[in-house]
Amino acid sequence: MKALLIDGPGRLRLGEFEDPTPREGRLRLRVQAVTVCGSDLHYYKEGGIGSAVVREPFVMGHEFSARIDDDEGERYGLPRGTLVAVDPAEFCGHCEWCRSGHPNLCPNVRFAGSPPVPGALREFFWAKPETLFTLPAGFDAVDAALLEPLGIAIHGVDLAKIRLGASVGVVGAGAIGLYLMQVARVAGAGEIHVLEPLEYRRRKALELGADAVHATPEALLEATQGRGVDVVLEATDQPQGPEDACTVARIGGKVILVGIPDGDRFTLTASQVRRKGLTLKLSRRMGHVYPRAIWLAASGKVNLKAVATHSFPLEQAPQAFALQLQRSDGVIKSVIHMDPASR
Repeated sequence: MKALLIDGPGRLRLGEFEDPTPREGRLRLRVQAVTVCGSDLHYYKEGGIGSAVVREPFVMGHEFSARIDDDEGERYGLPRGTLVAVDPAEFCGHCEWCRSGHPNLCPNVRFAGSPPVPGALREFFWAKPETLFTLPAGFDAVDAALLEPLGIAIHGVDLAKIRLGASVGVVGAGAIGLYLMQVARVAGAGEIHVLEPLEYRRRKALELGADAVHATPEALLEATQGRGVDVVLEATDQPQGPEDACTVARIGGKVILVGIPDGDRFTLTASQVRRKGLTLKLSRRMGHVYPRAIWLAASGKVNLKAVATHSFPLEQAPQAFALQLQRSDGVIKSVIHMDPASR
């Protein structure tokens, strides 16, 4: 089948791919749309994230939608042609963490697009029925693909346990940051401040409901009379991001780190974190959140498609990655249409 293959940092090409995934217990899907995630960009830039290292050739992509392309789908109420959102994670279901309600921490998980498990940037994908979610009327292939990053934001806000009326800071106004901001509002956040160096992304944050936007931590602190905010949700790819998040948190505040830093490292000023007595949590993917993500989007409480700024056919997929990496032309998230009918 046709696929977008990565042969190493910065090296993408179209080619043929044969999926080694066992077919038993899985349905064949025809992939419709794949959106480019920040973690995909880490593989593209650096060739890996921690121990998850690209072994060439590899297929990325975990934010995706598909149509059932298997007559066996009828057994599960999924007739051929049904549009589905696909949870990229296959949890083991029996480890200590799965059994305690934290499947996102499962050490045995098979996660599409995270080496060595091939992802969705190809014509066909085989998935377990329990990872497939049907959509309400009006959802298209792009909406379905974007439910995965929205799910990441839901999990991050769950960890924050935002109190009604609490002030919230969002550090980074990429796709995840913009979703975090909207979900935080639904969860009861009061004033929301967004910290983002890129002007076009600050504009987008205001369009989607931010109360104030700032280019520097100092500007955010000045706007809060030096107090800072109660809860900070960090969603950057910069090693500086966690430090900035701790800088703008109030004394006794909470910081949730959702982003993945370039180089797989970040540093914090120990005295600042300690003297403020901050609560620091790190977010790992998500659990069973798709039903809530679908509800948030279907109800209009979250503007799902606002982050999808650019579209490309599979043949131009390398351009989608290059554009998103450069952060030019107002890009927030690129969509790659694997099936021309999904455009």
